[in-house]
Amino acid sequence: MFGLTLDQLVDGHQSEYAHRHRSDDQHAGEHDPEHGKESTGRRTSIAGMATTLVVKVTVGLDAPERCSQAFTVAATALASGAKVSLWLTGESAWFALPGRAAEFDLPHAAPLPGLLDALLTAGQVTLCTQCAARRDIGPDDVITGIRIAGAASFVEEALADGAQALVY
Repeated sequence: MFGLTLDQLVDGHQSEYAHRHRSDDQHAGEHDPEHGKESTGRRTSIAGMATTLVVKVTVGLDAPERCSQAFTVAATALASGAKVSLWLTGESAWFALPGRAAEFDLPHAAPLPGLLDALLTAGQVTLCTQCAARRDIGPDDVITGIRIAGAASFVEEALADGAQALVY
């Protein structure tokens, strides 16, 4: 889809998505400790899920684990075939600027620049209008491919048929 596999996106570690979505044959007859019952061997396919994931990131270097989770979930959804829209708000607004994602470092996490590149290539990345204005970030300052839009656009995306919104 965008040149990276799911394993590459999550730094070579087996993802929770891959673990939870093994083939039906692998699940048949297994005990499901999460739900306290035997597995039926059935699983939900992406066809039965929301087709668009809207992820709003409200944190950056101030809350690195939560920030990393948002980018990782968004990139994993892309790798899973979902349409993804990532919103940079609050302190994550700084990642709309060239080179800023490279400043982010969290042990045992996928590198933020690679996740952002994947999202820019195969998804949509939006910088919040007010968040940009509060930081004196203009349209000419942001990475090519990042749009600037406001709350009305976010609400439209989040409430669209087949959409699921997450806020980190």
